[in-house]
Amino acid sequence: MAARLVVSLSGIGPSTLARCVELAADLDRRSVPLSLLLAPRRAVEGEALDWVRLRLRAGDALVQHGSDLRADPFSPRRRAEFAALPAHEAGLRLIAARAAFARLGLATDLFAPPGWAVSAGALVALARHRFALCADAAGVRDLRAGAVLPGRVRRVGGDHWRYLLGVRRALRRGALVRVAVDAADLDRLGPRQAVLDAVDLALAHAAEPTTYRLLLAVTARSTHRAAAP
Repeated sequence: MAARLVVSLSGIGPSTLARCVELAADLDRRSVPLSLLLAPRRAVEGEALDWVRLRLRAGDALVQHGSDLRADPFSPRRRAEFAALPAHEAGLRLIAARAAFARLGLATDLFAPPGWAVSAGALVALARHRFALCADAAGVRDLRAGAVLPGRVRRVGGDHWRYLLGVRRALRRGALVRVAVDAADLDRLGPRQAVLDAVDLALAHAAEPTTYRLLLAVTARSTHRAAAP
């Protein structure tokens, strides 16, 4: 089975927009779409919002990145807290976050938790509020079909070659390769090059570039095959 490649970009905003545009241009030259992870509290505005809308019209996917509107969802404390949220509280935050997106003219049924860790209660709340997909650290969950597509998220950082070795191993298994990029890291040459090297490696192994939105069709086909007599 051919591997699939998903590249996600978080931390989009006015201060990081130039770096986001440069990365997107590098990926466009490789025909690799982006999954854009937006946090409700860090909602984009102005030129950054215009850029997000432009990217969505071009085929990128919008993913709600967290649901905590009261404090920085990227702090270690908030990441740990979200991983333990009960269903009721998670549901309240999801309602507020969707309202924040709606005020920007944005909407999505795709979700990724800060830190990529999600509680069982939060998964229940996501399904109740008609989210279709949750991308966590270990895989991609189709919340409608109950299917899980395995694939560890790979965040750029640390040893460049060890990072690429992990990508290579996943490719040899024909697994899902998930490259997660924080725009704040793109001002450093090392992380940016690691992202492009990982993408080039995946493409050299004939991995299919896709988005979290398009992966829903993959999980649906897998569920249909499993249910067939």
